[in-house]
Amino acid sequence: MDAVTPPATGPSTPRPGPIRDCWLRARPLAVDAVIAAGVFVCILVSSVTGPSENRPDVGPLLVGLAVLCSAALVLRRRRPRTVLAVTTVLSVLGIAGSRDGSVPPSQLAISVVIALYTVAASTDRHTTWRIGAATVALLTGTVMIFGIQPWYAQENLGIFAWTGMAAAVGDAVRSRRAFVAAIEERAVRAERTREEEARRRVAEERLRIARELHDVVAHHIALVNVQAGVASHVMDSRPDQAKQALAHVREASRSALGELRATVGLLRQYGDPKAPTEPAPGLSVLDQLIDGFVRTGLRVTVEAASEGEPGTRVTDAAGVAEVSGALPTAVDLTAYRVIQEALTNVHKHAGPSATAAVRIVRQRDELEITVVDDGGTGEPTAQPAARVGALQGRAGPAAGKGQPAARGGDRGAPPAARDLGGAWREAADGGGHGLIGMRERVAALRGDCEAGPRLEGGFRVRATLPVRGRTGGDESV
Repeated sequence: MDAVTPPATGPSTPRPGPIRDCWLRARPLAVDAVIAAGVFVCILVSSVTGPSENRPDVGPLLVGLAVLCSAALVLRRRRPRTVLAVTTVLSVLGIAGSRDGSVPPSQLAISVVIALYTVAASTDRHTTWRIGAATVALLTGTVMIFGIQPWYAQENLGIFAWTGMAAAVGDAVRSRRAFVAAIEERAVRAERTREEEARRRVAEERLRIARELHDVVAHHIALVNVQAGVASHVMDSRPDQAKQALAHVREASRSALGELRATVGLLRQYGDPKAPTEPAPGLSVLDQLIDGFVRTGLRVTVEAASEGEPGTRVTDAAGVAEVSGALPTAVDLTAYRVIQEALTNVHKHAGPSATAAVRIVRQRDELEITVVDDGGTGEPTAQPAARVGALQGRAGPAAGKGQPAARGGDRGAPPAARDLGGAWREAADGGGHGLIGMRERVAALRGDCEAGPRLEGGFRVRATLPVRGRTGGDESV
């Protein structure tokens, strides 16, 4: 079967205009040579086609001046001021030295007009008008004084008008070129800025998604890992406990799938009816989070207080939301994720035999969250503990990358911290992304986050979140 030839819709080659422009710009010397030849022809033709009573004889002087003036125009782009000076001097000498009218002034002025236009198009406005005024005055004055016609003749005024118009047109062309160049530069700068902004927003969004997925999945996966290990360890000796651990694994995995589905659903296209619309978790569901850890064997105590209302204090996770009051969505979610990550680290590093204490204090303009554990050695307290020097990290507006300050393994750690083994090394040395993500979340709200080992043993996480006044704005992480 023969190939079907599509109907012709026009020439397949680009339009000749851009090609011609590119060719002309690539060969400026050839273009100027053509212009010079055209000026020479115009001078001679206009000299022999004028009125018979004023028609000069085409003699050697006129031809020589025409050749010199036209030849100078070949270099008008490279030496615009020099060419203008040469053509002006030749025209003045020709007019002043020819009192018999053998050299018509209006014809020689053609080369001066082109040279003056070139100067005006290639220099600044102040210089253009200064040089243009001097050229117009010199040429017009010479014609009025040495010309064969009276000083008020129309031809003299014509020379004044043509030279002045050349300066004005050249300045207008220069201004337009500068305007177009400025627009192109702004367009390029805007495009570059737009691309950089797009890359920055993509990086921020990827970081936010990675942090959210980590917070959603890591907690449940850590519980699954621990419970699976327990089930494998007691499968033969205590099958009932193994079944209970497997039930916890199933429940944790189901919860992980549910939260993961909700998080991924938020990334679906806007307006998709299948996208979930459940609110983000917050302190109102803190009791469910605590119950999940308690069922795995971790002992957790919760205390919430409001300094603005003396006597308001609860020791049950279900009443935390009432004490903390109405919180912005971002603050509520961050508080929940901080507690979730801290308890996950306790369960992962200190083991299910550890005891953790959660303390939430609602102050006037900020929310303070403290999570401490005993490292599996004793009863912790949620009261603020003394800092351990460089062993504690700090996150805030000047927290850099959010890396913990402590590094270098167990060296320099207090005895109680060294006893924690993996808990101290991995948490303080930044072995995972949990503490980094926690610091980034808090820093995004312009809050402070401290995490590090305690002198009396265990680990301590403290976060201060501004409730109002500092959380506004689009600060990037």
